[in-house]
Parts: sequence; C-alpha cells; structure tokens
Amino acid sequence: MDRVTDTDPRDSVLVRAARGLEVSHTPVWFMRQAGRSLPEYHKVRDGIPMLQACRTPELVTEITLQPVRRHGVDAAVFYSDIVVPLKAVGIDLDLVPGVGPVIAEPVRTRQDLERIPELDASHVPYITEAVSMLVRELDGTPLIGFAGAPFTLASYLVEGGPSRNHEHTKALMYGDPQLWHDLCARLAQISGAFLRVQAEAGASVVQLFDSWAGALSLADYEAYVQPHSAAALAAVADLDVPRIHFGVGTGELLAAMGAAGCEVVGVDFRIPLAEAARRTGGAYALQGNLDPALLFAPWEPLERAIDGVLESGRSAPGHIFNLGHGVLPSTDPGVLTRVVERVHERTAR
Repeated sequence: MDRVTDTDPRDSVLVRAARGLEVSHTPVWFMRQAGRSLPEYHKVRDGIPMLQACRTPELVTEITLQPVRRHGVDAAVFYSDIVVPLKAVGIDLDLVPGVGPVIAEPVRTRQDLERIPELDASHVPYITEAVSMLVRELDGTPLIGFAGAPFTLASYLVEGGPSRNHEHTKALMYGDPQLWHDLCARLAQISGAFLRVQAEAGASVVQLFDSWAGALSLADYEAYVQPHSAAALAAVADLDVPRIHFGVGTGELLAAMGAAGCEVVGVDFRIPLAEAARRTGGAYALQGNLDPALLFAPWEPLERAIDGVLESGRSAPGHIFNLGHGVLPSTDPGVLTRVVERVHERTAR
C-alpha cells in the first residue's frame, strides 16, 4: 500500500492532530504494529532474542519500517521494549517468551535502589543510531519514540516480573513511601532520558506507556505516581515534540494523566472517546480506541466499530486513531490494512 508523506514530519497529519490542528484526514497507527503480527517480522527475527534485536540498529530499522510499508499507517513506532533502558543501566533481566520481563534480583530495599544508576545517551548509542537511520528512511513519515512510565517499570522491578495483583509493589508504596518515591524518581530520570535520546535523534512524537497504572485508585495515582510520570514527560518539554500519555484500564485516571504533562491522552477500549473528552475537559487530543479483539470479528461489525470510534473522536480537539491496546499476535495483517484504508477514506477532508 502506498503511503503519502510530508516533507517535514513536524507538519504531518499525526503531529498536527496531536496539536489539535486541522488535518487532511484522521491519522492512524497501531500500538505493537511493528512486530509479532507480521510474517516478515518473524522471518527477520528468526533465532534472534528480543533484547538483542532491540540493540541492533539495522534490524530495528527494518522491523520499524515493515508496518509502514505494508499498512500505509501515518506513523512508525520505534521497535523496542520498555525494559531496554533498564537493561542498558545494568539491571539483570530477560524477556522470557510467553511471560514477559523477568528480573533476576527484585528491587525492594535501599541497597537494591543504589545499584541502579541514572541513564544518559552513552548507555544507548544503538538507540541514537537506529532512530537516525529510521528518520532518513521514513522520508517525512513521523517516528514515535516511547518509554515505559515509572510506575510500570517499578512494578516489574519490585515484583520481579509481571504481576496480576501488584502486592509487593503496593506493599512497598505504602510501607516505605520514601523508598518508593526515590525509586520512582530514579526511574523517571531513566524514562525521561530514554525519551529525550529518541527525540533528539529525530523522533517527532513520544509516548509514555503505563501498562499497569490501572491497578491504582485515583488518590494513589495522584500521590504516588503522577509526579514521577510528570518528571519523565518534562524531560522532553523543551524539544517541541508532542507527548502521548497512555495507560491500560485508566478510565478513572485520564484527567490526572493529562495533567502530568502531555498533549495527547491515550484511551484504552473501555470507555468511548466522547466520554474521555468529557473527563479530560476537552483539554487534550485523544488517541484510540478500537478494541483489539474486534479485529477478529467479521468486517461489517468491525467497520461499524471503526466508524463509531471516529465519530466519538470528533468530541476531542484532535484525534489519532489507534487500538485501545496493542495488536494481538494472531491478528490478520490484512485486516489492519483495511482498517487504515477505512479510517483514511471515512475522514478524508
């Protein structure tokens, strides 16, 4: 599928929509578009561990470009993982297939925290190289950089891996608030620096991804998490790149997530965008929010759902069409291409 590019990605439909400006059509991209749903991805990554792939600029470039070529999406999203900067500063972790990040020594004491240094560009030269290569190849299509939010990174570190209930995380949060805040402050520095490396190398937009923030009440989010997410987002505030703040299960937190400092609030699939616009006071562009599972439905109901998201998105100052979470691994790539075509056709001005 052919893609139309602008000479300057800062004037692309994605960046304009993020800023609430007039656009020629609603931009669309998909979280996890670069990766596991594409056969060409499995071919180039065959036998290469995930973390190794993320540290190989030529491979990162190829994988990031694949969905742009195939689907004609309005943005590329940098192929990486939220634990890459943690690995870069020396944390002993692995990405276990079918499990996720596994931390060899969970972080639960002051001594554990003292083992974690701050991040700077010298820790991740392969990120700078990959982003620079991508910006040249994308020829005006914007690149989205991203990082994990402090709470989500902390939850992995404290739990030792993915968790359903976050019991160790919340125990630390309540039991030793000072250690909690010190840990999150360090992680905010790491996340913010990782975003900044990508933006300075040429990413046109950045997204802070808080996978597990939905496990918190609004009061706990505001007291224990929001200041640290704000610090991470502030790390790129002077670089004139729109910031997207996305979380899963965060319908009750949307206004607080916006107030942390972003231009775009990402919305999962659990509430309509019109309701998200109401909850955020119409102060932010919105991103979302088709349920990823609907991509497995017949085309007629899927088409109605796409149109419903587009209609609901008109309530916001700007709308970036996306899923309400990532592309599921067994998604038919052909369906994703049809979704892009439908969004473009339906919203062409």
